[in-house]
Amino acid sequence: QVQLVESGGGLVQAGGSLRLSCAPSGNGISILTMGWYRQAPGKQRELVAGITNGGTTNYADSVKGRFTISRDNAKNTVYLQMNSLKSEDTAVYYCKIQGILRAYWGQGTQVTVSS
Repeated sequence: QVQLVESGGGLVQAGGSLRLSCAPSGNGISILTMGWYRQAPGKQRELVAGITNGGTTNYADSVKGRFTISRDNAKNTVYLQMNSLKSEDTAVYYCKIQGILRAYWGQGTQVTVSS
């Protein structure tokens, strides 16, 4: 059973930075796209950033210029570098890996930005 392991969340002051990472615990996934989503209390889960296996990226307008998504294909790992964090970035962040047959989700990591 493949599981996604996320790390890097935590508490940070506004203006600070955090780096999230996510990788599958096992082998056998033919990965297409990788991405990060977030869900704040009382809100729907939303796409933060995505990256294709060719390296094409897309971002939510609210994070453009502040967040950077990247991937290490050799390690099947996806990263989210978050800079200039704002209180409205506070949410649980979820990693998603889209394979050929199905999508995999991480368990979520809490990011809290204090103002």
